[in-house]
Amino acid sequence: MSAQGLFTIPELPGVLTSEEIAGSGAHLASLQRNDGMIPWFDGGHCDPWNHVEAAMALSVCGLVAQAEAAYAWLAGAQLGDGGWFNYYVGDHVEDSRIDTNVCAYVATGVWHHYCVTDDDDFLARHFAMVERALDFVLRFQLPDGTIRWSLDATGRHEPYALLTGSSSIFHALRCGVAAAEELGSARPDWELAAGRLGHAVAHHPGSFAPKNEYAMDWYYPVLCGALEGDAGSRRMDAGLRTFLIEGLGVRCVSTNDWVTAAETAECAMALDALGRSEEARRVLAQTARHRRDDGSYFTGIAYPERTTFPGEEITSYTAASIVLAADALSSTTRAAGLFRGERLAPALDLATSRCRGAASLTCTAA
Repeated sequence: MSAQGLFTIPELPGVLTSEEIAGSGAHLASLQRNDGMIPWFDGGHCDPWNHVEAAMALSVCGLVAQAEAAYAWLAGAQLGDGGWFNYYVGDHVEDSRIDTNVCAYVATGVWHHYCVTDDDDFLARHFAMVERALDFVLRFQLPDGTIRWSLDATGRHEPYALLTGSSSIFHALRCGVAAAEELGSARPDWELAAGRLGHAVAHHPGSFAPKNEYAMDWYYPVLCGALEGDAGSRRMDAGLRTFLIEGLGVRCVSTNDWVTAAETAECAMALDALGRSEEARRVLAQTARHRRDDGSYFTGIAYPERTTFPGEEITSYTAASIVLAADALSSTTRAAGLFRGERLAPALDLATSRCRGAASLTCTAA
């Protein structure tokens, strides 16, 4: 294996070499602006969720200074209430919607970087940003444990929750709890909120807006740890029949044969979280068709035409997701097991008001 500075670059024999993964890290670093922002592609927009995903991949590749510049940009762009806008282009806001999942993901990224680097100063420096973000997000938790997905440009709260976003927020809250405990603090309110949210994700799928045609709604409850063990495997098995095109990868949506490399990589991580490592490796290997010589990846390929889609788009988050999957499957860095629940306290499973006294609602918890 090759190393970049003091960090060993992941390698997954038969799938990705360390040189290839380092190349993807270099591609991400080449996209980063002087202020630390990482857009989807050169000259494109940036959204804070995918910005964090790219920063996590930079950490895995040993590009610590670049990753820390990315978190410094987030700290500078954070709004007074703790959130971020949806899309930025350069110094301007392109979309002023505020998405709760986008805001929460910074907790996952900061904890991930700390796990990779063991840098106490970094964690202490950015914990206030994490705290403001998670406290902001939890303002929108509903009595059934779910979390409203966004505020529109006028500040109006959307009335419903999304399963993918809520699953990601569940994991982010657990990362926030871990960060607080590492700093000698305690946030039992975050732990309780995560317990209520995780219960809703695992046992009350009807609480979320129906998006069953999207692959992310299938695997995210497993990827983020709300569904584990036999329940997680049953969910993955059911979805594999719908979303996996054998030998090609994972459909973004069940209604067409558009395979996206990011969804394929995340699906591999979900399988890995269940201990299905060989299956995960086979799925991740199917992203090879998307790879370009410079370490970047085409977002998607449409079949049977085998044409890249949309257009010839390459995206930073696609390369980042593959780097993170390679780290998870190779168990290289100290953050490799983050989506397996490593270095996180066991999640509480808390029933909510929807499980009590509502004749029309049945809790599926055992």
